[in-house]
Amino acid sequence: MSSFDPKIDSAGLGKVAVLMGGTSNEREVSLMSGGGVLNALRSRGVDAHAFDPAQADLGELKKHGYARCFIALHGRHGEDGTVQGALELLGIPYTGPGVMASSIAMDKIMTKRIWRFEGLPTPDWRLVASADETARAFRELGAPMIVKPSREGSTLGLTKVTSIGQCEQAYLLAARLDPEVLCEQFIDGDETTCPVLGQGAGAEALPLIRIEAPDGNYDYQNKYFTDATQYHCPSGLPEAEEARLRALAVQSFRTLGCRGWARADIMVRKGDRQPFLLEINTSPGMTGHSLVPMAARAAGIGYEDLCLRILAGASLDALQGRSGAAQERVTP
Repeated sequence: MSSFDPKIDSAGLGKVAVLMGGTSNEREVSLMSGGGVLNALRSRGVDAHAFDPAQADLGELKKHGYARCFIALHGRHGEDGTVQGALELLGIPYTGPGVMASSIAMDKIMTKRIWRFEGLPTPDWRLVASADETARAFRELGAPMIVKPSREGSTLGLTKVTSIGQCEQAYLLAARLDPEVLCEQFIDGDETTCPVLGQGAGAEALPLIRIEAPDGNYDYQNKYFTDATQYHCPSGLPEAEEARLRALAVQSFRTLGCRGWARADIMVRKGDRQPFLLEINTSPGMTGHSLVPMAARAAGIGYEDLCLRILAGASLDALQGRSGAAQERVTP
């Protein structure tokens, strides 16, 4: 994948803030991601500094002359368009998708509505506001069913419900994190994820990763803090199927108006190999267990060069022309 090989003047990127930590439930993972990115950028000669929005006002970025930001924040107030909007007002280019795309992608229900409207496959779902509505969704969607907050990441607050008696507890767990609770049809099959780099017609998918978690439980602990989960990259799937999934990941990215980088999660149903988009992460993890660096390595891109390429793509919504890729409608 020579098109991903960065030829970047590190010194020309100016003073860089790596935004990490923050106030979300994913603060711990964000600090790990940000620490890795910070060390990688410094190793490539970038004048990079750690910046924790939970400990300093974002206005300090302008005051201290930062030229661009690498967003290594995860979850609320980092991945949901809020920090992106503040950086737009400050006029400081940042990595990843802009305000609208970040805000939509953080909201799983809104994301699914757009994908469904555009004809992209996603599991059936219900938005619920009570334990009774969760039980009704279970009867309609069937068992098993996934219950999760609409606007959280890293599988926080997620329950795989196999009986109607579990519905109340699953709803209460999710509702503690978000008043909007999503009940989603469970897809039995291969769990895959696919990072995308670039923008518009130039967006390209990195190699697909197939995930095998213990008992199919790819939860917060198995994502970040154990070595029990197996990651297959190359995926081991037939070449034609992987190509189809990678094309779907790019479609999902472009449909939401993403730019820079993101990672699409896709389930492939066991019986008929039908793919289903679950969600798209607009500030993916960059820890030792993270998937974007893993896919990049399979494409011949080291961690340091990946961080440098993402940083070099930092931009502002204000710099995107209305005729540009962020505005285009994607027809599947």
